[in-house]
Amino acid sequence: MMVVRINLGGSFPLLIAGIIAASISVITLANAKLDKSLIWGTYRPQVYFGIRAAEPESFLSGLVWFSPNKPDSILEARHECSEADKIDGYGWTYHDGRSLAVQEIKDTENNYLLETSWIKTDLQGTGSWAVRIQGTVLDPSIPASLSAIYYSGLESDSSSIEPTFEQENYVDGLPSKPDSSFDDIDSGRFIKAEKASSTLPGFSMRFSDTPGAKNKPANPDSIDYLEHEEEFQETRPKWHYLGLKLPQQHLWRGKEVVQSDVTSSVKAAYEAYGSKSMPFAADLLTLSDSVQPMSNFFALQRSFSGNFSFDIFYDAQDAPKATLLDGNSLGVALTASKQAYSQHLELTFPVPETDKVLKGKKGTSKTFVRELTSQIVGSIGYYFGSSIVDRSFTHDYDDIAAEPREANPQLTPPAELLTATPSRSKFPRGFYWDEGFHLAHISAWDPNLSLEVLRSWLNLIDEDGWVAREQVLGEEARSRVPPEFLTQYPTYANPPTLAMTVTDYIDRLAEKHQNIFPLEADMDTMTDPDQVNFDDSQITSSSYIEDPILARQFLMSIYPKLRQHYLWFRQTQRGQIKEWDRSARARNEAFRWRGRTRDHVLTSGLDDYPRASNPHVGELHLDLMCWMGSFAEAMVKVATALGEEDDMEEYEKHYKGIVTNVVDLHWNEEEKMFCDASVNEQDESFHVCHRGYLSIFPLTSQLLPVDSPQLGSILDMMHDKDHIWSSFGLRSLSKQDPNYGKGEDYWRGPIWVPMNYLALRALKKKYASQPGPYQAQAAKIYAELRENLVENVWKEYDRTGYTWEQYHPETGFGQRSHPFTGWTSMAAMILAELY
Repeated sequence: MMVVRINLGGSFPLLIAGIIAASISVITLANAKLDKSLIWGTYRPQVYFGIRAAEPESFLSGLVWFSPNKPDSILEARHECSEADKIDGYGWTYHDGRSLAVQEIKDTENNYLLETSWIKTDLQGTGSWAVRIQGTVLDPSIPASLSAIYYSGLESDSSSIEPTFEQENYVDGLPSKPDSSFDDIDSGRFIKAEKASSTLPGFSMRFSDTPGAKNKPANPDSIDYLEHEEEFQETRPKWHYLGLKLPQQHLWRGKEVVQSDVTSSVKAAYEAYGSKSMPFAADLLTLSDSVQPMSNFFALQRSFSGNFSFDIFYDAQDAPKATLLDGNSLGVALTASKQAYSQHLELTFPVPETDKVLKGKKGTSKTFVRELTSQIVGSIGYYFGSSIVDRSFTHDYDDIAAEPREANPQLTPPAELLTATPSRSKFPRGFYWDEGFHLAHISAWDPNLSLEVLRSWLNLIDEDGWVAREQVLGEEARSRVPPEFLTQYPTYANPPTLAMTVTDYIDRLAEKHQNIFPLEADMDTMTDPDQVNFDDSQITSSSYIEDPILARQFLMSIYPKLRQHYLWFRQTQRGQIKEWDRSARARNEAFRWRGRTRDHVLTSGLDDYPRASNPHVGELHLDLMCWMGSFAEAMVKVATALGEEDDMEEYEKHYKGIVTNVVDLHWNEEEKMFCDASVNEQDESFHVCHRGYLSIFPLTSQLLPVDSPQLGSILDMMHDKDHIWSSFGLRSLSKQDPNYGKGEDYWRGPIWVPMNYLALRALKKKYASQPGPYQAQAAKIYAELRENLVENVWKEYDRTGYTWEQYHPETGFGQRSHPFTGWTSMAAMILAELY
C-alpha cells in the first residue's frame, strides 16, 4: 500500500492511504465480515450526498439545500436525486469505493455549482472521515444565496445523539466548549454519541469554515427589511440546529423532517409579524434551535451569500488522534488522494495513444474514463430491510397444468445487500441483470470490491436457489419504486449476468496461477485463521487474485450457492422439446422465460422486444438459451478451478448440448438468422424472427465457433444500415422490422450500451482475434462499432452533462433515465478496450 505522509506544520504526522493500491484488501478470510475499509461510504446513492455504514444499524447522514429567497423556497429543497429538480449535471468526478469521493452538482436554477468531498482517514479502524461542502456561484452577475442543512441519524435503538455546545459560547458563529482553548480539533464540536451502532464505536462531529473561505451570511439586499435588522443581524452568521427522537424507520426522511421544522418557523413568523411586515426570508427559513432528549436525529444549518465552503469531521472514538483532520490537512489530503487516484487510473484504464482523443467542455478522453469509472463505483449502495414476495401467484403462461391463484404478497425477513445501482434518480436499487455489467467495470478498478458485491448478491439466494431480480429492501428503497414492481415472484428469473463476473474472475486466476491451476486442494489446510497470519499492510485490492489461498477459499465459499442457483435456472426455466415434436440433438437443453405477458417479457431484461404475438407454454427463448450457455461455461470454470471433476463433466455436458441446440432449435435457414420458437394453433412449432439484439445472442454469448456457417450471416446483419447498424452503435431492433419504434419503444430500436459491449467483447476476444473465415470482417466491424459507440456516448455526455439509459437510433441523442451511470458507464471500458 502506498502511503502519503503529510507534514502538518510540525504538529503531528498524518497518514493518508494512497489510492495506488486502491486501499486495503477486502477481507483476510473469504467468509469474514466486510473489510473495515469498506464499512463507511457514500452508500446512499439515492440522495445527492449521503454517508452511511454498510451495516443494518448504521449512522447515516444527508445534505439538504435550497435558495432562501422566498418564504416557500424550502418546498423546493434538494435532497433525493430526482429528474424533476432539473439539475444540469451531477456525478462523481473521483470515487475509489473506499476512502475518496468527490462530486460536482450543477444546480443552475439556484445559480450554484456544489462540490461535495468525502475522505476516510482511518482505513484500518472503524472509521474517522471528513466532508467538505463547497458552493461556487455560477453567474456572479446574479445575486445568489444558499442554505445548507446537514443531518445525521442513528438507526440503533440503543444509541442517541447529544449536543456538546452551549448556545452562549459562540466564536465566529461556531459553538465551542466553555473551557475550550479553541484548538483546531475541539473547536466547532457540535454533537457526540456513545456509540454509532451495536458494532460501531462512539463518535463526535465537528463543523467549521474551510480555511481561507470568506463565508458571508445571507443578507437582505432590499431596504424593505431594515426594520428587522437589529433583531436578526446577530443570528445570521450562526449555525441553527434541530434534535429529534424519531422512529427508526423514518430517519432516512431527513428532507421531510427539516422541511416540517423550517415550515413551522415560517408559520410562526406569519403569526408574529403579519403578512405585510415579514422579515427577510432567509432569517425565517431556519431550524428551530431545539433539541429533544435522547435524540437520534440531528440537523445543522447555515445560510450563505456568494461563494462558501465548510467542513464536517466525523471523529470515531477509537481513532488514533493522528488520523483526525482539521481544515488544512483535509485540503492537503484531498489533493494528494486525487493525484494518487489519477495515477492508479492511468495504470488501470490505459487509453491507447493511437486512439482519437475526445475533447469538449467536460475535458478529454481521460476525464471521460475517470468520471464514468468514479460514477459506477459511486453508485454502490447498501440496503437493508424486508422485501415483498408472492410465493403463491402463477401466471397464465407459466405452467400449463397450474391453476391460477390469487396474489398473496408477504413481507420477507430483513436482508442486506451491497450493490451498484443503475440510476441514482430513477432506479436506486439492486437489479440482478444490470449487476453483471456493473461488476465488469468495477472489477477492473477494484477486483476485491466487485467480489464483495458478488458475494452479497449470492447471499440472497434462498434454499430453492432463487434470488429476486429486483432488490427492493426496506422503506427507503420501496419509496422509489412504482407499486406494480414491488412484488417479486420466486419463479421469475433475469439474465444471469453474475456468471460473467465469475468467468472473468476465473480467467484472471488461471492466467495468474497457471502453474497451480486448478487451485490445489491441499491449500485447505492453510486456511485456518489460527494458522494464517496475514499482514494487512501487504494485502491489496486484488488479493483475491494475487493470493491463491484466498482465491480458492473465496470460490469454495460461493460455490454451493452458485451451483444451487444454476440448478434453479435449469429446473424453473426449462423449455419443452419433445412435447411439440421438435428435433434437437440434446434432449434437455431448451429454455423459456417465466413471467411472460402478451406485450412484455420483463424477466428477459429486453422488456418489450417483439416475441410471439400469442404467448404459449411451448415457447423457447433464444436469449435465455444463450445466457444458460454462458452460465454453464462459468460453472465449468469454477469446477475446474476447484478440482470438482464430476461437477465439471456435468456442466460440460450441459454446455455442449446448448451449443448444438442453439442451432437445432433456433436457427432459421430461410431467414438466415437465429429466432425464438413458439407453437401455433395446430400445435406446430415455428420460428418467431425479429432481427435485432435477440438474433445476435449466439455471437454476443460467444457460443458459435469461429468457423460456424451461421456466423457470416450474423456479421452481415450487424453491419447492415437497413437493419441494426447505425453511426451511434447497434440498434436494438432492425429498421425493417414492423415493430421498429412502435408502442413503448423501449427495446424496439434504441441503442443500449451493454448489448453493444457484449458484441464488442465477443468480437475482440474471439471472432476478430482467432483465425477463421470471418476474422477480417469481425475486426472491421469491431473497430467501427467501438468508435461509433464511444464517440456518441461522449458527445452526449459533453452536450448534456449526463450518461443516458439509451440513445436514439436515428440521432444518437441520449434519452430516458439520466444520469444512468450503471451499465452505460461501460463506455469507459470500451474506450480502454477492457473486456
